[in-house]
Amino acid sequence: MSASSRSLNGLPPWGADGRVKRGGRVSAGRRPRNREEGRAEMGGSTRSPGVLQRDDASSQSRYQRLSQRMLDLSGDRGVLKDVIREGSGELVTPDASVLVKYSGYLEHMDKPFDSNCFRKTPRLMKLGEDITLWGMELGLLSMRRGEVARFLFKPTYAYGMLGCPPLIPPNATVLFEIELLDFLDSAESDKFCVLSAEQQDQFPLQKVLKVAATEREFGNYLFRQNRFYDAKVRYKRALLLLHRRSAPAEEQLLVETAKLLVLLNLSFTYLKLERPTMALRYGEQALVIDRKNTKALFRCGQACLLMTEYQKARDFLVRAQKEQPFNHDINNELKKLASYYSDYLGKEKEMCHRMFAPGAHGSTVGEN
Repeated sequence: MSASSRSLNGLPPWGADGRVKRGGRVSAGRRPRNREEGRAEMGGSTRSPGVLQRDDASSQSRYQRLSQRMLDLSGDRGVLKDVIREGSGELVTPDASVLVKYSGYLEHMDKPFDSNCFRKTPRLMKLGEDITLWGMELGLLSMRRGEVARFLFKPTYAYGMLGCPPLIPPNATVLFEIELLDFLDSAESDKFCVLSAEQQDQFPLQKVLKVAATEREFGNYLFRQNRFYDAKVRYKRALLLLHRRSAPAEEQLLVETAKLLVLLNLSFTYLKLERPTMALRYGEQALVIDRKNTKALFRCGQACLLMTEYQKARDFLVRAQKEQPFNHDINNELKKLASYYSDYLGKEKEMCHRMFAPGAHGSTVGEN
């Protein structure tokens, strides 16, 4: 069975019987309560007591049997959870943007009605906006990075009494298998960035550094998706916060360290956007902070090469090579520079030859 035809842990979500394939997209559902109530309910979650007798178990449906060993998140057994793989770190925060893989199943069907596992890079989704199933949102609030879990959502927490024809029948309990790849707490950053400069200055430095780091993480995520323009916007927001911030001498190093990372990101992003002049500008600003920074020297060299400023490109790349003599990328860039410069000299020589060749500028004067 191929990877695309398995559930996240390699088995069908209800056990070892039956094959599972993936497909579909996110569907909207009904939200019966607000997020704060959901958080409060999660704190009092318990496992269902008791064990089914053999005769009773035989009359239970597949999902009913599965539910007996699941954790009750909602307090009314409307959202049940079974952890497949433990995660680590903090719980997902309200209003976070999450990166998840998921597949949703109906009880008597092997194929998922809803999945994003076919995507190489799932898109970032914001709680309360992009995720409209309240059961999924409540479940995500109970997860940690790297965790894989299965959830059963009763109709109230999923698609309601009417369902979502033709895919979801009325009054359907659905199973979702979810892997939390990562999450970013964007609420704090979004609120901070709309404040005036005077209001931002009233917050401690650690707050500014945290918000700038969040903006940079967003930029990194967008960069990995090849959304270079959007990444640039996030990096510039982070840089603006750091530029605005004045700090005492003993804390200035923290600001400069954070600023250096963003400048390197911006330089690389502008190279991807094929704007070498801007890439060189931000690379040189990074060198003001750390004149021996190998990445900054390398980016500046790349930018100069794109602008056909071969001597400047060589100067930057040789300095980078001095810091990391065995760096494969730097050495390859120097070889590329030598090749480009050789071609450039050859073309110049040919052009000069044509310019000064006999008869190149002569004209025929007709007889009178």
